[in-house]
Amino acid sequence: MRHGVNGRKFSRDSAHRQAMLENLVTAVLKHEQVKTTLPKAKDVRPLVERMITLGKRGTLHARRLALSKIPERKVVDKLFSTLAERYKGRKGGYTRVLKAGFRYGDAAAMAVIELVDRDPKAKGADTPRPAKAEAAEGEQAQA
Repeated sequence: MRHGVNGRKFSRDSAHRQAMLENLVTAVLKHEQVKTTLPKAKDVRPLVERMITLGKRGTLHARRLALSKIPERKVVDKLFSTLAERYKGRKGGYTRVLKAGFRYGDAAAMAVIELVDRDPKAKGADTPRPAKAEAAEGEQAQA
């Protein structure tokens, strides 16, 4: 019997699965919108909601709990300042999962998980850009 057993295995061992979900939570909080597979989006949603609730709590204990699950200190700072202020009046439902078709290679169901009332400027923030893209922008600016 499967009483009280929840969550998917994703064909990974427990440590890999936990690391994958923690990294996905970090990405959602950092970029406020992430495209992933539908099952992963559905499994990461309650984790993101819990982290935002910790951010709204704002105590030292809540910050330490968040730091134990989110590996980047900048993301935790954003969680406890920007996101906590944004969702101060909301009593849950901080995320939405939108279906986004199927992946070309293996026809996996894809989805976009995003924060409600997200900041569009946060998408792609703090990601290193390829050197080719930066060189092309420099050439266009000079022309």
